Amino acid sequence: MKLFGRSPIACLLAVLPLLAATAPAQAQNPDYPNRPVKIIVAYPPGQSTDIATRYFANKLSQAMGQSFVVENKAGASGNIGTALAARATPDGYTLIMGASGTHAMNPALYDNPGFDAAKDFDAIAMTALIPFAISVGPTVPVNSLPELIALARSKPGKIDVAIPSVTGQLVLEMLKARDVPLFGVRHKGSGDAMTNVLGGHVPVLIDTVAATRTQLGKIKALAVTTEEPMDSMPGIKTAHEQGLDKFIVAAWNALMVPKGVPADIQARLYKEMTKILALPETKKAMADLGFAPAPTRTPAQLNVWLNEERANYAKVIKIAGMKSN
Repeated sequence: MKLFGRSPIACLLAVLPLLAATAPAQAQNPDYPNRPVKIIVAYPPGQSTDIATRYFANKLSQAMGQSFVVENKAGASGNIGTALAARATPDGYTLIMGASGTHAMNPALYDNPGFDAAKDFDAIAMTALIPFAISVGPTVPVNSLPELIALARSKPGKIDVAIPSVTGQLVLEMLKARDVPLFGVRHKGSGDAMTNVLGGHVPVLIDTVAATRTQLGKIKALAVTTEEPMDSMPGIKTAHEQGLDKFIVAAWNALMVPKGVPADIQARLYKEMTKILALPETKKAMADLGFAPAPTRTPAQLNVWLNEERANYAKVIKIAGMKSN
């Protein structure tokens, strides 16, 4: 609003409506939070979203003087927990760590996921990008991505791969489009998938770096889906480096609230998350855990970007012919 050249009275009259609009919101919930806050994770423990959320819950507890408690509500590729969050009382005491699977891919994969990702939530802050790893069990006779590709091509559709998430399924479909004919086997979560791969029941795993790195030394990681190698996966080359040109995939997480949470509570959460994300210790911890830094966006910018992300994923899912089951 440009006020230069106007009289002081005119300037005051122009500003008064803004003051009237903002003053009540600033004073509406001055003691928030005054009881524990729940953060829903729509995936099982050990999934990358769960790992990141527990870190941020601890930091928010320290910053805001109340407990922020993670509740895992897994099922239906994240739809169950996300639907619960959408129906929660919009008072700021139930949050959700949104994910690209639940808030960008599932709306295109499911006719009725149980929520409207665009209308039922407001985004607070993007917390991390989530790269993926392609790995094999300890007894599988391959030691590089090209060797796995050759094995899959020698036995089309006969090499099973554990898939614990919809983004993992997207990585698989992208491999198939590059003539890597693996056969996907859906799993409930990262822990279930890792158990089956380590036990020799499924030879290949496509999961996040955050979930995979905990078993390095037992599982053989062959490639990461980043543009550059990752410090948290030492010695592991990118898929791009190993012949899959521009094979770059990353999921994401974003802290969200149900639609209707008061603006001052949203602003407080954004303020605290911004400070937490800027901490050097947070940047180091997230990198060590296998995450990549997320672009900095205001809530308004993030909500616009999420709408674009949903539209982009809808196109990709249609082209790849992905199905919810």
